[in-house]
Amino acid sequence: MKQFFRTLTAAALPLWLAAALAAQTPNEPGITRQQADEILNELRQIRQLLEKQNKAGEAEPAKPSRIKLDLRNSPMLGSKNAPLTIVEFTDYQCPFCQRFHTMVFGDLKKNYIDTGKVRFYSRDLPLDSLHPNATRAAEAARCATDQGQFWTIREIMSAHPDKLDMDSLVADAQQLKLDVPAFRSCVEKEKYKNDVQSDVLEAMKIGADGTPAFVIGKSTSDGVDGELMVGAQPYPMFDMKLKALEK
Repeated sequence: MKQFFRTLTAAALPLWLAAALAAQTPNEPGITRQQADEILNELRQIRQLLEKQNKAGEAEPAKPSRIKLDLRNSPMLGSKNAPLTIVEFTDYQCPFCQRFHTMVFGDLKKNYIDTGKVRFYSRDLPLDSLHPNATRAAEAARCATDQGQFWTIREIMSAHPDKLDMDSLVADAQQLKLDVPAFRSCVEKEKYKNDVQSDVLEAMKIGADGTPAFVIGKSTSDGVDGELMVGAQPYPMFDMKLKALEK
């Protein structure tokens, strides 16, 4: 399966995904047939959306070379005094986001976040046209924040993009011993709908046209000054960029 998937990179996969697969080491677990099917299906749907845009004559907006984000109201992991910042725009139903969190995030946390070198921020970019449960999941994560459990439920949802229906979210809340009626009411009433949409609009402004998308750069007093990187890049790519910023 791994060899089959590699043969598709030249003709069917975006460059960032081809690079990610090429960088995969022999000790890393290969993707399953189900994961491969999900990724290929995702690519087909993205291609269809792009074709519709081209037919409509829509011009692709230019991506800014330098990006500054105000992150004062965004969930943060790590030391607030860390010199470097990573911001992830995520879609909880996206298989590429799942790949980042299961194969890359652990090493980033151990080597950079836990050591005080990097602070990690989470922002939302649910792609509703592809993932009908993504917006609800983003709102659910914010509802869990009301009870101090944002990062724990985020970890659960990121690892299980196929379990984001309401019953699964309630089960997650029960597992975390949240006030389930309050959590459910928060999700059903779409308490944080506008906040999620604000993240989406900001992602569009900076040219984040896929998930996961990252802004990586120097920490500022209110956020980050950095560059955009789109796609579930392998750990060596993050490591290279962060080491360059440390110099």
